[in-house]
Amino acid sequence: MKINVQKHNSSAWDKQVESKNEWTVPVSHEETEAAKRGEAKIMLTPVKQVPAEWYGDVKGKNLLCLASGGGQQGPLFSAMGADVTVFDNSEKQLEQDRYVARRDNLKIKTAQGDMRDLSAFKDGSFDMIFHPVSNTFVPDILPVWRECARVLKKGGVLMSGFVNPLIYMFDAEEYGRTKKLTVKYKIPYSDTEQLNEKQLEERIKNNLALEYSHTLEEQINGQLESGFVLTAMYEDGYKEEMLDSYINTYMATRAVKTGL
Repeated sequence: MKINVQKHNSSAWDKQVESKNEWTVPVSHEETEAAKRGEAKIMLTPVKQVPAEWYGDVKGKNLLCLASGGGQQGPLFSAMGADVTVFDNSEKQLEQDRYVARRDNLKIKTAQGDMRDLSAFKDGSFDMIFHPVSNTFVPDILPVWRECARVLKKGGVLMSGFVNPLIYMFDAEEYGRTKKLTVKYKIPYSDTEQLNEKQLEERIKNNLALEYSHTLEEQINGQLESGFVLTAMYEDGYKEEMLDSYINTYMATRAVKTGL
């Protein structure tokens, strides 16, 4: 089955906005006002707050929220004084950012597209990139890191959140029925390659986003090979995931472009 993953996932996330998925619900006016006072709660992963020292004083900084629509992180950074551009594959997710900008009188630029192709931006356009858990929705992530390196200035900061690939080893359908953990899939995992035809057709019919795991080598060494130096990381959990009683299933990294 031939599938345009970018187009399908764009539509799927539009649907998530309509369903009020938690990652599509905009921040409140009170939250943007708190951000103006320096009290922003910035999230890369589901539970832990990003340490403020990871981004520091963002006033006047050109900041790209990459695959980060939904009216959440972009408005908070804008409220703190950053010059924010939100880039996302879902038009309805971007509309959430525009909504908050209108409501709270914030300046936010938006652009729609594939996170693997940032050709809309010139080399060295940004001081920072904020990239929360989202690269699980593209089949290949090395182009993401290369494009991040290209559009960042030398010394620019890349903050990224991603999923531990271990969660994709298990049969999620069986876990949903029985709460039993059964190893079923090989990592790296791909919906389009490892689901059977019926399962894949059902996922597309229900307009559910297609997902892909990526190895830790691709996530971390992919950044290093693209010209970044890792400066910090942390792990995070999420109560609804299958493995979080045993191991944190999310992680976040902070990296700096070396200019090499």
